[in-house]
Amino acid sequence: MILVYYLIIINILTFIFYGIDKKKAEKQKYRISEAFLIFMAVLGGALGALIGMITFHHKTRKPKFKICVPLFLILWTVFCIFSLYQNYHLVVTEYEYESDFDCTIVQISDLHNQFFGVGQKALLDEIKNADPDIIVVTGDVIDVSHTNYGLAKQFFEGAVKIAPVYYITGNHEVWLYGEKFDAFLEDIEAMGVTFLDGETAALDNMILAGTVDGREVREYNWEDETKLKLLLAHEPSNYTNYKNTGADIILAGHVHGGQVIIPGKGGLLSPDFGFFPEFYGGEYTSDNSTMIVSRGLGNSVLPVRINDYPEIVVLKIKNAVND
Repeated sequence: MILVYYLIIINILTFIFYGIDKKKAEKQKYRISEAFLIFMAVLGGALGALIGMITFHHKTRKPKFKICVPLFLILWTVFCIFSLYQNYHLVVTEYEYESDFDCTIVQISDLHNQFFGVGQKALLDEIKNADPDIIVVTGDVIDVSHTNYGLAKQFFEGAVKIAPVYYITGNHEVWLYGEKFDAFLEDIEAMGVTFLDGETAALDNMILAGTVDGREVREYNWEDETKLKLLLAHEPSNYTNYKNTGADIILAGHVHGGQVIIPGKGGLLSPDFGFFPEFYGGEYTSDNSTMIVSRGLGNSVLPVRINDYPEIVVLKIKNAVND
């Protein structure tokens, strides 16, 4: 959505600049430079430039404008189609974990107010197809830069109709702490969402615990050590602290797959501008503790993903005895 907002703004501004320059030409006043007008098209305002040329009958006889503006419009159109596919083509990644019971868990992470159809239908349909026993949400459903509580509520409203939902906050929600966020929590809890920041929830065969992003990882009273211990976290770089809690499985997100995945190298950039983050996506196992890092669904640092489709994680816990 950030890219969409940017293109709308840059094209409106470009159209206005072409109109201003035309008026200045008619009144023989100081002109906007041709280099600047072309540069606006290069920056993404090619459509606004072309409409401005046609509307104001401006620069239509200049070869550089007749060639460059349509050329950059074609290039930006191709880039936008590519970006839309990279940003909205949902993929489902399945992982398996052996235990003494069967359970399917869907993990959703880093939605960042991304739009996946009216009422988040495309996203919810994929979740429903996975037939989960529970849905866990590991933070950053909301984005601080383009906050839309309505989109987040639509997701939760649909998700609770599929399976029980457990939710922890990410860094973006922490930045939004206040009256509006408190009201949002009240609304989704009224829908049936279980908020797990710093809390635990006991299920039949497992215990869920939720971390609070950006704070020291606490010790959890798992209550029953015979049950599978599953920790919901947002920031994967704290893996050592997470596994020291005694968690069997950690589900995390935050890194967005590095935004750009380079074959053979991994994710390029973390949200805190660290290059080639260690835990950018996938499964990591150490000391009998497994961490699964979701590449997430939305963006925050960069408006596009490359070779990094938005991801729904499906964790299938399988009864090893029955198998």
